[in-house]
Amino acid sequence: MPGICSPAPPLSLAQTPLTVDEFARWKGQRPWEAPDSWGPVALTLLVFGIVWLALLSFVSLSPPTDNIEQLTWVHSLEGGYYKHPPLPSWLFWIPTRLFGVNALTSYAVGAACTLASMAVMWRLLCRLRGEPYATIALLAALCITYYNGRLYYYNHNVVLMVFVAASAAIYWQAFRTGLTRWWLALGLAMGLGALAKYQIAVSVACILAFWLHQRSWRVLAQRRGLLLAALVSMLVFTPHVLWLRAHDFAPIQYATSTSLGLHAQGLHRWFESMHWLVDQLLNRALPAWILLGLTVYHLRRQAPRGHAPPSKTVPETAPASRAFLLIYGFGPLVFMVAMGLLTGAELQLHWGTPFLLFAVPAVMELAGQRVAWRAVSRRSVYLAFAALQVVLLLQDGLSSPRGPTVFQDGHWRMFDSAALAQAVEGPARAALNGDICVVSGPPAVAGALALQLADRPKVLIDGRYDRSPWVAPSLVSRCGALEIREGPVLAGWTAAGPRFPSLSWVAEPPVGAPFKSFAQSPTRPSPGGKMPLRRLPTAPHARAPAPG
Repeated sequence: MPGICSPAPPLSLAQTPLTVDEFARWKGQRPWEAPDSWGPVALTLLVFGIVWLALLSFVSLSPPTDNIEQLTWVHSLEGGYYKHPPLPSWLFWIPTRLFGVNALTSYAVGAACTLASMAVMWRLLCRLRGEPYATIALLAALCITYYNGRLYYYNHNVVLMVFVAASAAIYWQAFRTGLTRWWLALGLAMGLGALAKYQIAVSVACILAFWLHQRSWRVLAQRRGLLLAALVSMLVFTPHVLWLRAHDFAPIQYATSTSLGLHAQGLHRWFESMHWLVDQLLNRALPAWILLGLTVYHLRRQAPRGHAPPSKTVPETAPASRAFLLIYGFGPLVFMVAMGLLTGAELQLHWGTPFLLFAVPAVMELAGQRVAWRAVSRRSVYLAFAALQVVLLLQDGLSSPRGPTVFQDGHWRMFDSAALAQAVEGPARAALNGDICVVSGPPAVAGALALQLADRPKVLIDGRYDRSPWVAPSLVSRCGALEIREGPVLAGWTAAGPRFPSLSWVAEPPVGAPFKSFAQSPTRPSPGGKMPLRRLPTAPHARAPAPG
């Protein structure tokens, strides 16, 4: 009987979906039983994670801005936040209670999400195409720069990636078996994905595309199952919809006022959309294609010498799974480009993070029978993978703040938040006559500073209480606040020092405490409303680094 990682035989939708017992007999083992080869794959992911996290935590002077955002938001569990839905902050809450609200906690959780997504993809491919194919795809996907140079990111994209991978694996089980429990699980995964980021709609589009491609409407179990999954996902998402209504759809407004609201016209739409696509395939994913190319080269070299085992052609025996992998691999890229062309939206480069891992097996499928992936020597693939990882590690280290000045890339990780805290903390504490409870200002700078201060103050984003429900006006009245801003130094403000020429700060003492006049500084509105603490002109948010 075939093992758990053997390729799946085809299933015609004209057939009745398999029962649990029939499915188990077909596989030779119980469904989703752990394969014997989990050990090498788990060890690969563990070593990969440790090496990259060690480097990234050493070379970064400040956490990524997305991590800072989550470290700020986790102080209050809300039904939603002004930019995004709430699930990443909810998931982050338990680790921060166990290990503290610090950069290392965010690094570990971000890496866990990325590596878990890779493990789920490997498990799915192992079922569809066999273990050798799945391992090659996994190693190639780990070469994509989203997943190595950004391994320490914890944001909505990496949490969404978990549910993109999980929904793909679960939907294949639902399609293969027609069992109710898999459709329920799919609905749960899609609903939780929507609570991570609304971009789960791209996965929904992939599911619908495959459902239509396979003419699943002809099978009653498939129709009922898809409807059941949709109802469960909407049920899971409903509490957030109620929060959106109560908060004037703040994340939607944020999206439409930024990238979705750009409305580029004419050739600019084509340029932006093609730039996004080229960046995904020929920049972020370029190391993956190099690994696949080296694998094919090695396979063709060994074939004439007769060392390669006989080819077992898989794609021809599994047309449904081939279509599934092609849709999940290329569908998101088509969807994004179409959105850019049709709406004129500014496609953010990091929007490919949750989906690009599936482009690897899709490209492998395009090779079809021309490449016998199952015949490849595992040792040669691992050696090529290790060599590419060394190159990527060197590139990341040399371009970091720890590398030679000539190679430094100038990204956000160059921002020395510890030096800023050292320059500001003493004078600010003296001006406040006690602890620093609140830092008010731009989210990235204020959040990075707060993480370095001994008091671990809360962050009042842009001085706005409506965006910072974890900060009560009474706290500022009682303890005061350290305000920081970007731009020219205003009267009554103090420059942060020569290393930070664009930053200045001022300490607002508690209510009733004596303080000098700020007559020439911006006016202060009522502390109880949804208005800034001070009307501070702020610079655009610092952009997160873009490895690769």
